[in-house]
Amino acid sequence: MPVPRVAIVGRPNVGKSSLFNWLARRRLAIVDDYEGVTRDRMTTLIESNDRFFELVDTGGMGVVDADNLTEDVRNQIEIAINTADVIVLVVDVQTGVMPMDEEVSERLRSVQRPVILVANKADQSHQDVLAEDFQRLGRGHLIRVSTTQNRNRQDLLDLIVDRLPEPNNELVQEPQMKVTIVGRRNVGKSTFVNTLAEDDRMIVSEVAGTTRDSVDVIFEIDGQSFMAIDTPGLRKRKSQRTDLEYYGMHRAQRSVRRADVVLMFFDAGETVSKVDKQLMGYVMENHKPCIFVINKWDKYHGQVPTDRWVRYIHAQFPTLTYAPIAFITGQTGKNVKTLLNHATMLFKQARERVTTGQLNRLIRAAIDAHPPAMYQNRRPKIYFATQVATEPPTVVLMCSEPKAFTADYKRYLLGVLRDHLPFGEVPIKMYLHRRHREGDDGGEEEITPKRGKRS
Repeated sequence: MPVPRVAIVGRPNVGKSSLFNWLARRRLAIVDDYEGVTRDRMTTLIESNDRFFELVDTGGMGVVDADNLTEDVRNQIEIAINTADVIVLVVDVQTGVMPMDEEVSERLRSVQRPVILVANKADQSHQDVLAEDFQRLGRGHLIRVSTTQNRNRQDLLDLIVDRLPEPNNELVQEPQMKVTIVGRRNVGKSTFVNTLAEDDRMIVSEVAGTTRDSVDVIFEIDGQSFMAIDTPGLRKRKSQRTDLEYYGMHRAQRSVRRADVVLMFFDAGETVSKVDKQLMGYVMENHKPCIFVINKWDKYHGQVPTDRWVRYIHAQFPTLTYAPIAFITGQTGKNVKTLLNHATMLFKQARERVTTGQLNRLIRAAIDAHPPAMYQNRRPKIYFATQVATEPPTVVLMCSEPKAFTADYKRYLLGVLRDHLPFGEVPIKMYLHRRHREGDDGGEEEITPKRGKRS
């Protein structure tokens, strides 16, 4: 199972980012009295009581963004809520219950995950009684904290850890693989799904935008059951003219989050577009195994070498050179079975787990072969490594100082993991986490491919 996620939510200016930094023991999120400073989700790895979890900071619910990014901020908050295992609802003791607090609480009523109600800014014990008024929100266990006075930090962490899902170390039945098919319009996604299902399950038309919602289709190959998730074809935001297109985009993103493996479709006769890159950015952000699928290859077989497309894809997505590339004809089914077999391999890779001993031997050999550069007249140290989760494979390196390791060195270590461990074709999450000692500030950095600016 993946590392559990804990989302911090609430109205603007209740101290969500301060709480995020306080729990992380590091100034990661910008803190300011101005509304709307936080837009994107920010994440950090937290360790407490021998459990790891990913803490997620979000923007203020209900804020109107000055740069017309209100919908984007709202979407980021919704993603954080929908993917969280535990939700921390933050309120402000000093202002009391505000109408927006009630709206946020109402939004969480449909969420079937544990909620912890954090009454922040309770700087003095005599303010604790003021927090009682928040009980009427009826959302989760109430705890009073102060990030400025360092009140009840460990108590809050204990509450969070107690509500995390139990680690699943038992052997379970092989799950049904969910394959999400994404891409822009008219690249042949629905035709491909019909071929898998051996039925006219989806409407296929030359009219762009025929599929308007994400559709689940169950099919079998060689006695093994799969789920294919067809998604609406996407186009640039400025070209989205109707609510159907707008919500279609969000449903496609939700389908990516549900996926075990993503098949990113391209038309063999068209170049990679800005929409394709935006979509792949979302796939990368969610660390989903992906196969680039060049469809309608029958039209160009023998005319265009496959190597040319491979070089082109690698040039367009340089951080995804590990992802496989498949050439198929969805209409006739050519190479479709091979594609599904490869998707199954990626599904298994994402669920692989290696021993701590194997991981430490590999990291030690990597450091011996190529030591990290000096930092403040000292050689940074990695004390040990451990895999803490799967889907995606997640590795934590306990070290002396995360900031001491350069971006190039992080990429080097990530490449070593990919080359020598059984998850060479899937995303790997790697954290550098400072080994905590008494009086140490702690901290971590997540190693992920660089992404472009918001479009």
